[in-house]
Amino acid sequence: MPPAPPVALSTASVYPEPAAAAFEIAAALGYDGVELMVWSDKVSQDVDAVQRLVDRYGVGVCAVHAPCLAVTQRVWGADPVVRLRRSVAAAQVLGARTVVVHPPFRWQRRYADVFAEEVRRAEETTGVRAAVENMLPVVRAGIRSVPYAPGPDPTDVGHAHYTLDLSHTAGSGADALAMLDRMGEGLVHLHLADGSGSTRDEHLVPGRGAQPCAEVCERLAAGPFAAAGGTVVVEISTRRCRTRHDRVAMLAESLLFARLHLQPAAPVPPGADSPALLRG
Repeated sequence: MPPAPPVALSTASVYPEPAAAAFEIAAALGYDGVELMVWSDKVSQDVDAVQRLVDRYGVGVCAVHAPCLAVTQRVWGADPVVRLRRSVAAAQVLGARTVVVHPPFRWQRRYADVFAEEVRRAEETTGVRAAVENMLPVVRAGIRSVPYAPGPDPTDVGHAHYTLDLSHTAGSGADALAMLDRMGEGLVHLHLADGSGSTRDEHLVPGRGAQPCAEVCERLAAGPFAAAGGTVVVEISTRRCRTRHDRVAMLAESLLFARLHLQPAAPVPPGADSPALLRG
């Protein structure tokens, strides 16, 4: 039976606690690794400081999330190409196979013109996979806009590798299973979270919303995802938790959900009656 995909914890899942808390909690709960979100937390921007956390807690970095958010546009400089290249370099140093990157914002016209080539070049020259993430529209005052170029669905352009974010499929009204099919074998990274269908980016605990989180995990477990080095990352919002205990409880529940639904199905022994025959 093939191994289950590893389950990592995004440092964004412990916000407003710092990255160090994610390593501590991941080690305590038994996560397989950490996805490092590079943002305003100074430790997240310092590769040497992150390596010390790896050494201290014994939890490796499986992926680096480039500083692509609107609030991180000055982290590692103002040039988005430089930020992408520094993210890839950080992944190399930390031994991470994947960099998660968002499509360019529409106002980043020069970046949008070179984005696909930069992603391709990064993969070919370093071996680090630049997994482009699906995004979602923004709704303000009832007005819906798409701030990404050319759009929120990276499969419309076509890249070698993808990140599927289930909170984003919820917020955009996209069919998560159809997007999984479009990404195909290029899907190497899953942001496991849930959403109710609200236009907000909710990042709920998996199983608490309307997304097919269980089916997505089961389909990944049954396919080549794990053998290809794919990783499932719990990326939920715990910012409203009033205590560390509440935050840890949500992260433990999310890990349990992932482990349960990522177990590959046992093969049917030769000569045994299959479920289809039993139904007949």
